[in-house]
Amino acid sequence: MADTGELKTLPLDAMHHAAGARFGAFAGWSMPLTYPDGVMKEHLHTREKAGLFDISHMQLFLVTGAGSSPLLARACPLEPDALEIGQSKYSFLLTDAAGIIDDLIVTRLGPDRFMVVANAGNAQTVEVHLREVSAGFDAKIEALKRAFLALQGPDAEDVLRNAGLDLSRLVFMQGTEPRKNWFASRSGYTGEDGFEIALPPDEAESYVDGLLADGRTKWIGLAARDSLRLEAGLCLHGQDITASTTPVEAGLMWAIPKDLRDGGGFIGAAALAARRAEGAAVRRVGIAPEGRQPVRPGTHLFGPDNSEIGHVTSGGFGPSFGAPVAMAYVAGDITPGRRIYADVRGKLLPVEIHALPFTPHRYRKG
Repeated sequence: MADTGELKTLPLDAMHHAAGARFGAFAGWSMPLTYPDGVMKEHLHTREKAGLFDISHMQLFLVTGAGSSPLLARACPLEPDALEIGQSKYSFLLTDAAGIIDDLIVTRLGPDRFMVVANAGNAQTVEVHLREVSAGFDAKIEALKRAFLALQGPDAEDVLRNAGLDLSRLVFMQGTEPRKNWFASRSGYTGEDGFEIALPPDEAESYVDGLLADGRTKWIGLAARDSLRLEAGLCLHGQDITASTTPVEAGLMWAIPKDLRDGGGFIGAAALAARRAEGAAVRRVGIAPEGRQPVRPGTHLFGPDNSEIGHVTSGGFGPSFGAPVAMAYVAGDITPGRRIYADVRGKLLPVEIHALPFTPHRYRKG
């Protein structure tokens, strides 16, 4: 096991040790990377049955009060008042230059009640940013202390129901508060149907025991979570999107309401509209190597004339795809099937631009 030093530990840390997890550092936390089955089996199990992920390193913020909707409309390219009760929306916090501070999931739980889920590595930055923006708004921001779990895969709904939590009424990107101090949404980071459930830490161990009692459920580590999200074409903040990346070149403008794409009252609106008007110099694409050699983050990409045209941001092996997969930013022609070249240890290896996702999403949309 890696030296965890001053890293934070998950509320269910003892359960992961008992399950034989191998740990590593991620975003300031000691995280289970793999379990005895290994990455390949964990990945495929999630696609076939139900994978249980401990995502307690992520941070939930409860935003309440009469000014909660105007606050979120200022902080994000979002129309909070247009969300129905129980509706979730993928959104962002942007810099003045429209760079992505963090990508978020915002769920409207009531007229003046919203849940915001932020990435672990950006939790402190998000909290500071939201509190700064909240000045002048009648709104309260509460950073919640919760155990946070994701159950992903085709059997997830049935496993939850058997464990006493029936969320079958939810469809993809809907959320609810099923019990006191609980939050649940039909969402995830794998491309599969699934749920994310936040609950008080002192209730988590017994609840997890119930989930694991179902033979279709297995713990899944951070390594398989990464390969699953990469196959699904989902961005990792800090790699595929950063504070220097706008939603335009990241191919994420679909997440912004049409009425806000060319201006609005949110931070970064003018810069985003300008970038959209001028067009992006590079675009995020999928990359499929021709062969079995994965291309890793930081790999430089070249055109047929040996001119550098981009770089890889995420890469590895896709167990369900059956071959290496990657995401990259590329200039010029991004037509799927275009052959370009990756510099792997000084050798230019052929790769193709590939449509995202690599594996179809299987969300429950209705």
